[in-house]
Amino acid sequence: MRMITTCPAKSCGGFAVLAGAVALSLGLLVSPVNAQVTAFKQAVAEAAYDQSTIASFYREANYAPLWTGEGDVFVERRSALFQALTSVENHGLPASRYDVAGLVQQMKDARTTRDIGLVEVALTNMFLKYARDVQTGILVPSRIDSGIVRQVQYRDPKTLLATFSNTQPRAFLNSLPPSTAEYRNLMKAKIQLESVIAEGSWGAKVSAGKLEPGDRGPQVVALRNRLIAMGYMERTASMSYDAKLQQAVIVFQSAHGLAEDGVAGAGTLDEINTSAEARLQSVLVALERERWTNMERGERHVLVNLTDFSAKIVDQGEVVFKTKSVIGQNSSDRRSPEFSDVMEHMIVNPSWHVPRSIMTKEYLPQLQKNPNAARHLIITDRRGQRVNREAMDFTQFTARNFPFDMRQPPSNSNALGLVKFMFPNRYNIYLHDTPQKSLFKRETRAFSHGCIRLADPFDFAYALLSLQEDDPRGYFQNVLRSGTETKINLEKPLPVHLIYRTAVISDKGRVEFRRDVYGRDARIWDALSEAGVALSSVQG
Repeated sequence: MRMITTCPAKSCGGFAVLAGAVALSLGLLVSPVNAQVTAFKQAVAEAAYDQSTIASFYREANYAPLWTGEGDVFVERRSALFQALTSVENHGLPASRYDVAGLVQQMKDARTTRDIGLVEVALTNMFLKYARDVQTGILVPSRIDSGIVRQVQYRDPKTLLATFSNTQPRAFLNSLPPSTAEYRNLMKAKIQLESVIAEGSWGAKVSAGKLEPGDRGPQVVALRNRLIAMGYMERTASMSYDAKLQQAVIVFQSAHGLAEDGVAGAGTLDEINTSAEARLQSVLVALERERWTNMERGERHVLVNLTDFSAKIVDQGEVVFKTKSVIGQNSSDRRSPEFSDVMEHMIVNPSWHVPRSIMTKEYLPQLQKNPNAARHLIITDRRGQRVNREAMDFTQFTARNFPFDMRQPPSNSNALGLVKFMFPNRYNIYLHDTPQKSLFKRETRAFSHGCIRLADPFDFAYALLSLQEDDPRGYFQNVLRSGTETKINLEKPLPVHLIYRTAVISDKGRVEFRRDVYGRDARIWDALSEAGVALSSVQG
């Protein structure tokens, strides 16, 4: 009989995990060697029986251990994994999701070769769970809200295992979370807000209904103190709503997507009075959302943040164009969805082909009352022939059997304006101009049927065409003046990302906040909370 081990000599009798704090007795008296190897293989195969990916990985590796073999690399792998597992809360992930104590106890209790095989698979399972969570999130977006139709790009578990086995362990694990500046700054914001909460938050709330320049009194002082605590102005002792306080209010309004008028009205005061705990929830949700979009977004891409009512062109990390937008109304069938696609072309002087849902819900009832209603629309049958409205009895149709199409031809009053930007998708969502320019003056801009309306569509078109036309403005205007519906292909199609972030990072690296227009972040927070995510003040 001789001592056979599956761990390096200097760590046999104990795995070096948690910075050497956990000792494990894995020395085995087994004979012969073949019996030990067979027992280990059988244990691994048994533990991975109903997990095809893990079973396939070990079969192809001839059951060579990833964690429990001999050599320093195995110690490094275990140590790196446990360090990552004990740091999950830095990412806003729940420590309770990973039974580290149970895994450590299983390792401590290992006495036989079979036990070690079971430990091997348990470590692999924990690695894959952590890798998926920190890389692409712990929630499935579509299960939270039907409007979050984003397809998360999950990594192949087998590829993760194979890559990890040939990479420096700590470096590999550090590469799993999103590498964006947005994610790093959200993690910093999380730490800062946790510190604010630990220190008692931002002080007393402002109880006034409205405060404006020239006002005086204790509520002005409360407003001033809260803005000072939040870092929006230097400390002063004045009791009056002076120029410095007005400027601080404007800065705050800018950072929260509010009308920048320097008046602390009801909407502004609601945002000022929002607790640090609520802001931390937004940051934790944003971290999860950032993991959902942990993918190559394109060196040049279009970014639409629904909660910010904005559309941007981002080129190599720099915003090169930005305009206001109008998004879908906050009703069940009009909220703008969240997804990514690729913009392929624009259509100048577009016709508006009325979506069936709008035809049957909005226009059919009008036609049933008056066949000459909505005269700006051309009604055609399935053969493309124009329908004689006067000869048609629209009361015979329902939303289910309405057999016609409706189209608004190109014009200045067209619902799509004079240009639309297409990234063909199953949701029939696109960016477009609009004749309703007054809506862009509103603070909250959720008015459309779901598509994204742009305040400066011509400038947006020029920016897109600048990569393929020497004179993008002149080229576009020539096409526009023709009055003819014209398709312009983009020689370099670019990704479009429709996102929804109530916590965003400014160009200066500071966290800013937006309202939860559709209530989606509240639902995500409820799901995160149910999964074990807790605020620092709750965690104790």
